[in-house]
Amino acid sequence: MARILAIDYGGKRCGIAVTDELQIIASGLTTVDTSELLSWLEDYVSKEEVELFIVGEPKRLHGEASESEQLISPFLDKLGELLPNIPVKRIDERFTSKIAFDTMIASGISKKKRRDKALVDQISATIILQDYLYNR
Repeated sequence: MARILAIDYGGKRCGIAVTDELQIIASGLTTVDTSELLSWLEDYVSKEEVELFIVGEPKRLHGEASESEQLISPFLDKLGELLPNIPVKRIDERFTSKIAFDTMIASGISKKKRRDKALVDQISATIILQDYLYNR
């Protein structure tokens, strides 16, 4: 089987999480500058088999799209052009940053490391991917 890769897309950086080849476990992989994301993904899929991209879908409390969606839509268009053979699914990402931060506290991660927004983004991507795996 191939991996599933999740992206927590942000204006400055994107958290990346990936499954194992059996698609059982979601693990944080890295954080990538948004400006380098497409080239990073192209490089990654040249080395690892990826069958699906999961991209967080930011929504407001009542379900309507947030303003961040205006940044994600052009990215999705470019991703579809660059890697047309890998489908994309969207997953509601409401509260993932809050859950990620709470997870860091519960895990005993130091206050200094909790300020690392890149780590929060990576954990958020892992939560998005785990949510997909749980609900598929």
